[in-house]
Amino acid sequence: MKYLHTMVRVTDLEQSLDFYCNKLGLKETRRMENQAGRFTLVYLGADENPQAEIELTYNWDPEVYTGGRNFGHLAFQVDDIYATCQALLDKGVTINRPPRDGYMAFIRSPDNISIELLQKGGALPKQEPWASMANTGVW
Repeated sequence: MKYLHTMVRVTDLEQSLDFYCNKLGLKETRRMENQAGRFTLVYLGADENPQAEIELTYNWDPEVYTGGRNFGHLAFQVDDIYATCQALLDKGVTINRPPRDGYMAFIRSPDNISIELLQKGGALPKQEPWASMANTGVW
């Protein structure tokens, strides 16, 4: 398993970039604009460890974040998302968002921190029981 990023929702992208880049010293590594989803993702990394990123998520429609909603999730890349999810299930972990697409799943820590699991190298072919498995709870 490889640690990928931590996602934080921000209300003012320019102010956040000023803080993380100009004050903290992180560098923008990539950016993605999603017109359909109405959000911008900006990934930041440190010179010493640029691959372990912070993902700033800026939702274009204003939202007040309460209850820790501004903290998004931890993300890990896995070699086989189906085997990883099965091993977690076998250990009693709830798969809140199953890997129906062969690429992404979500679980939660005991403290309800969302953890995203992403398939290394792109999506695997869809596979049962995952392809038809419903979400459980929130993720």
